[in-house]
Amino acid sequence: MSTAISDDKIPNNVNLSSDRRLQRALEQWQPGFINWWKEVGPEGYQADDIYLRTAISVETDGWAHFDYVKMPDYRWGIFLAPPEEGRTIGFGDHAGEPAWQEIPGEYRNMLRRIIVTQGDTEPASVEQQAKLGAIAPSLYDLRNLFQVNVEEGRHLWAMVYLLHNHFGRDGREEADTMLERRSGDADKPRILGAFNQPIENWLDFYMFTMFTDRDGKYQLASLQESAFDALSRTCKFMLTEEAHHMFVGETGVDRIVARSAALMKSDPNEDARAGGGFDLPLIQKYINLWFTLSLDLFGGEISSNAADYFASGLKGRYKEHQHADHAALTGSYRMTVPREGQLVEEDVPLRTAMNEVLRDNYVDDCQRAVDKWNRTLARAGVTNFTLALPHRRFHRKIGIYAGLHFDVTGHRLSAEEFAQRRSEWLPSAYDAAYVASLMTGVFAPGKIASWIAPPSKGINGQSFDFQYVRRA
Repeated sequence: MSTAISDDKIPNNVNLSSDRRLQRALEQWQPGFINWWKEVGPEGYQADDIYLRTAISVETDGWAHFDYVKMPDYRWGIFLAPPEEGRTIGFGDHAGEPAWQEIPGEYRNMLRRIIVTQGDTEPASVEQQAKLGAIAPSLYDLRNLFQVNVEEGRHLWAMVYLLHNHFGRDGREEADTMLERRSGDADKPRILGAFNQPIENWLDFYMFTMFTDRDGKYQLASLQESAFDALSRTCKFMLTEEAHHMFVGETGVDRIVARSAALMKSDPNEDARAGGGFDLPLIQKYINLWFTLSLDLFGGEISSNAADYFASGLKGRYKEHQHADHAALTGSYRMTVPREGQLVEEDVPLRTAMNEVLRDNYVDDCQRAVDKWNRTLARAGVTNFTLALPHRRFHRKIGIYAGLHFDVTGHRLSAEEFAQRRSEWLPSAYDAAYVASLMTGVFAPGKIASWIAPPSKGINGQSFDFQYVRRA
């Protein structure tokens, strides 16, 4: 299979033109996708030239080509990483067998569920972020928003291709339904809770791309291990694009933290709000919100589904090759679980704890970023406040802690105690109103809003004052 991407109506490197039935089916789906994009995609910028990266091949020197593009003309399409000759299944009950080119019938429904759930997150995030363009803090940030948006749209294409190519009529119907659901819609919401959460400001956006897109990294990395070769190769390429989304979030929060620190040091009362910025306790509340929403995306701590996915070879651990035991039949995971009103330590069979194993990797990665933000504070001379991740029991809606109440250190509370103290830990209506008051668009090249520091460097070697967006 060629790694070059053809210039067909649907850009691809899967020889789509050799399968006329599949090509026609995807071409019939394409207008619905464009209509969806124009209806609920980025508002106000469809006719503008955006400095975007796209792919001309999936090799390292070709997948990130930069040029001005109108978003509806973006090279949405189907890009798989090159095949690995002789690839075998790396874990589960089928470890050592050849990777599947077609889906075994007994795993068809499970795999479809995985692909639909992953696919549904992609258009959801575009819908959540549709109104942010009007309040962008700079052209650099505006361009980054649109880069994230168009790549999430392409990730939807990646999952739709798998559904069309491997699941027949059921797959086509699922692909159509992904264009019908809407983030936050009371009647047809998106499948996962975090993707129905409003993103009304850029603090939300940076937290989302930091924490929720980072969940995407670990979900895609676990699916990259899949016995189903097409899914593995699809996710491998998606991860190259996902890296930029996490970069946007991690550096975006870091720039907010840096600006808040600078405003604190310039004010006699160390009040960042006096200079039009975010105080650190407010930033901490948004960390608490988006980190915990994203923790839920991994699923329950004890999960028979996770065990089945691992046993079947559908979804592995992060960097499965680094684990010694690829069967995971005898190991256990030490876990704190609620029993009769108490928290007790139990050993859980490893296969049923696979969600928690993956969540551990995620939490470690998030902690690395928080440590970086605290170093930014320390360099600025702020020594009286430290940012932190809340305990993983805090504010959970999925798993063994759902329905229970804990503070940010993991101590059990009553429902009444949590309600009384909720605004200490999570954004209140007052906090949201203050954040909204700072959300004014800044669109002159080289200019930036008061609440965020400029980046250390621009995109693709360009300067910060480069014209990243050209208005029509």
